[in-house]
Amino acid sequence: MLIREARDRAREWVVDAASQDPAITGAFFAGSTTWLPADAEFAPTSDVDLWLVTDAGANRHGKIAYRGVILDVSRAPAGGFRSAERILGDYHVAGAFRTPNIILDRTGSLAAVQAVVGRDYARRRWVERRCDHAAENVRRYLASLSETADPHDRVLAFLFAAGVTTHVLLVAGLRNPTVRTRYAAVRELLADYGCPEAHEELLDVLGSAHITRVRAQEHLDALAGVFDAASAALRTSVPFASDISELSRPIAIDGSRDLIDRGLHREAMFWIAVTHARCRKVLAHDAPPSVRDRLEPVYTAFLADLGVASAMDVRHRAEQVGAFLVDVRDRAASIMSANPGIKD
Repeated sequence: MLIREARDRAREWVVDAASQDPAITGAFFAGSTTWLPADAEFAPTSDVDLWLVTDAGANRHGKIAYRGVILDVSRAPAGGFRSAERILGDYHVAGAFRTPNIILDRTGSLAAVQAVVGRDYARRRWVERRCDHAAENVRRYLASLSETADPHDRVLAFLFAAGVTTHVLLVAGLRNPTVRTRYAAVRELLADYGCPEAHEELLDVLGSAHITRVRAQEHLDALAGVFDAASAALRTSVPFASDISELSRPIAIDGSRDLIDRGLHREAMFWIAVTHARCRKVLAHDAPPSVRDRLEPVYTAFLADLGVASAMDVRHRAEQVGAFLVDVRDRAASIMSANPGIKD
């Protein structure tokens, strides 16, 4: 299947959803499919990101299967999409508006915003603003670390704090701040700018610089069993519930295996780690003690390899991320200065 075919099916789903729900006033494509050529192959380990703009309800998110395509659907209030300046400064959303990706626009407001964002997306002040936004996210994750939080939540906060440092750089390079494959994407960016050593620093802060391909494969094989157990046990409502499901298994497990097969085993460790911690959180809430106890050694061994086996380890590594952010911002400034696509 090609990207355009996957997007056509997603568009069909949006039209049907909007016909049944008049609160949906707009919709647009986001994510990796907006950064790839329409005639590129749509990978079986990918999904199509959609945003539904609605006059009702708070933010919601989930995955849906439709005609052989996994749709990753976010719903958000219309008020957040009325200001071009707000979108230009939001590194999560701005990329979707840099080119025409609108599917539905009942009020015409999305088209008006897209025209401005498309014109100003690459202007220096807005690129800098989005880099600031990504850096603020790093600090927000670090601030969320708490000794009283669940151990899984502390690990997740550290992982995303470390992982968002890649987004600071990808935004500076006018690249897609992708989620699961962020370390592979930033590796390519830094190679293009002649500083591959900076990628080693990113991996070191994450804790995966020393991981071998064999060890990454062992961790993924173990995670597959943990994932299946968590998916079967899941009852508690958590924001990432649809990511721990049979529907998402090709993305979480097979997608990580694809990275390992391509020699990007150290880069694959980020999403393996996130998925591991999320699964452990689900198991802690919903699985019987016998299942939790059986799978605990798998998670413990993984954390030890990543260097975050204890609360003290997590705190120390979080401090490392905070100090590293200064270097990341300097690197981002250098990339912006060298980037011919950025306009004053």
